[in-house]
Amino acid sequence: MGLAGAIVPSGLEATFSKGELDARVSAARAVLVERGIDVLIVTGPENIYYLTGQQTPGYYTFQALLLPVDGEPVFIVRQLELNNLVANSYLREIEVYQDDADPVDVTAGLIAWLGWGEKRIAIDERAWFLPIAVYKALLEKLGALADGSRIVEALRAVKSPGEIAKIERAAVYTAIGVEAGLAAVCAGASENDIVAAMMGATIAAGSEYVGMEPLMSSGPRSGIPHGTWRRRVIEPGDPVFLELSGCHDRYHATLMRSAWIGTPPDTARAMMDCCLEALEAALAALRPGATCADVHNACQAVVDAHGFTENFKKRAGYCIGTSFAPDWGEGNILSLYTGVDEIIRPGMAFHIPPALRIYGEFTVGVSETAIVTEDGCRTLSTVPRDLHVV
Repeated sequence: MGLAGAIVPSGLEATFSKGELDARVSAARAVLVERGIDVLIVTGPENIYYLTGQQTPGYYTFQALLLPVDGEPVFIVRQLELNNLVANSYLREIEVYQDDADPVDVTAGLIAWLGWGEKRIAIDERAWFLPIAVYKALLEKLGALADGSRIVEALRAVKSPGEIAKIERAAVYTAIGVEAGLAAVCAGASENDIVAAMMGATIAAGSEYVGMEPLMSSGPRSGIPHGTWRRRVIEPGDPVFLELSGCHDRYHATLMRSAWIGTPPDTARAMMDCCLEALEAALAALRPGATCADVHNACQAVVDAHGFTENFKKRAGYCIGTSFAPDWGEGNILSLYTGVDEIIRPGMAFHIPPALRIYGEFTVGVSETAIVTEDGCRTLSTVPRDLHVV
């Protein structure tokens, strides 16, 4: 173990100070003690990034942080990723495996060599990139594993000032991209033209690769959730739906806006007015001491009062922050939805996207990324919210 083979300085491209990362590790260890866990195996790329600073698009191959209550954390990494890991983190104990090695065997062997075989080991079972086959193989090699899910996620829910600054910076990129997309909306333009304008402006402003592609659709296609661009040419009378996230140091901020070519029909106008009112209600409810359910219920009450209950079958929003593909949000940490009784605290960040649709006809919606403050929340965009009519 160690840094043998690395040719770049430790922390060369780190996005947080060693002090902040060490504080996060200490906080995670305190939770491990509370839960009677000796060693946590962390495999989720977001959790790994939060604790170590390591970021790579290569998380499709096995990587794991072994975090003991006592002693140095140890990172298991593919040889190709070694210098990436050293540059992004301040880790000192690294176990490298070659492409012809079985990383499960490497992990089990390392745990045995470190004398941790008889300790209570947990793993983040809900991590997106922990394949069933790998989990089963780890169980076979290590025996029973406790569930270490939500240990790191709970810490990630409240952002530090440094994290908030990154979300704020991402919001600047996002706003520039959405404004460019709206400016490109016109009859005769293709969906690809608009997305090219959005993405180009966002990247030129400073954004890195994002956790999820922009959502953009037009005409009847806009009435399908999570529609992406497919070369369709926009025609007079079309609705146009845009949703985009920018990214700064893996932290995201997202924005949804809607447009219409020509005069929108009365139903679309009424739905858009409802979305605007629902967003305001949700933002008013987003304050310390409220629950996630309170925010959703405030949004839902407006939708119900306008008679659009059947057009709104989703949560009001979700936690947002550090993400890797396939998502730009942290909805696996917190959702603004009925029955979610988690208390909202200062420093939390949410994306709130009220949207109403008639399936196969159109969608209208509007959103904001908001930071929870000591007495309420503040939004991060100045892009006009109302329906953009061309």
